[in-house]
Amino acid sequence: MKRISRKAAKGFNLIPCQLLHHDHDARDARLCYTLPVQGSPKLVLTQRVDDTADLSDFEMCNRYNIDNTGLVLLMQVMMLCHIEVQCPAADGQWPSEDVLAYFCLSHAYMFRSKRVIELGSGYGLAGLAIAAATEALEVVISDGNPQVVDYIQHNINMNSGAFGDTRVKSMNLHWHQKEISNLSHTFDVIVASDCTFFKEFHKDLARITQLLLKNVGPSEAIFVSPKRGNSLDKFLGEIQDNGLLFSITESYDTEILRRHQCFMNGDDSWPGYEKDHCYPLLIRITR
Repeated sequence: MKRISRKAAKGFNLIPCQLLHHDHDARDARLCYTLPVQGSPKLVLTQRVDDTADLSDFEMCNRYNIDNTGLVLLMQVMMLCHIEVQCPAADGQWPSEDVLAYFCLSHAYMFRSKRVIELGSGYGLAGLAIAAATEALEVVISDGNPQVVDYIQHNINMNSGAFGDTRVKSMNLHWHQKEISNLSHTFDVIVASDCTFFKEFHKDLARITQLLLKNVGPSEAIFVSPKRGNSLDKFLGEIQDNGLLFSITESYDTEILRRHQCFMNGDDSWPGYEKDHCYPLLIRITR
């Protein structure tokens, strides 16, 4: 399992995952996620193998001014570009991925009959889980990398029988877009995980959050992300500059907190675990 992008042995492992198929020389692998909700269907996702990045991946990043972490591990990006920096993905994953999905499944009532969009979704685990288990009205699973969006659409098609009456679609969404035809101020809930690390994207992420949230009636954005130095604080400063309100909660789920405390107390299943870089805080953003 160590070779799968954005999913590794180290992590909270709240959504059980099993490798279904991977040919040794293949670019992709197929995984099965068992949602921890009684009666919920399993989700099958196709994901990139983390050591198959090539120059076209980096050309895509330069062309669209995006990061590539939804597609391949950041460590591989830095190795190929000969960049030596410390990053949270160096151990093989962004830690908030399944935390967001688990939180959403545990709070399904927040999404029932709502229009939902996931930002920077990578392969779309959280968005697909919301679509499969919360009776949302519509779920849009978005990313700024066209290659990633192709994977998202493939995974939507593969799991279409799991969504019931929920409308589900992929979207290529760049956070710097000034207007989004037919989508501005139309979403009840925005979700995102580990999208606040790169400071150069803070202004655009805060602005797109303000642009997508409904103007009329209650709406909110749910982000989960570690602090990572002053990165999260700087992003929340941009949120305030856009006229939005926010709250931060550290203890928001007993199981997530229990696993965090185990790691802090020396559980060696996640070597090098640090609260600042690894424990996702819950950020709720409203108008």
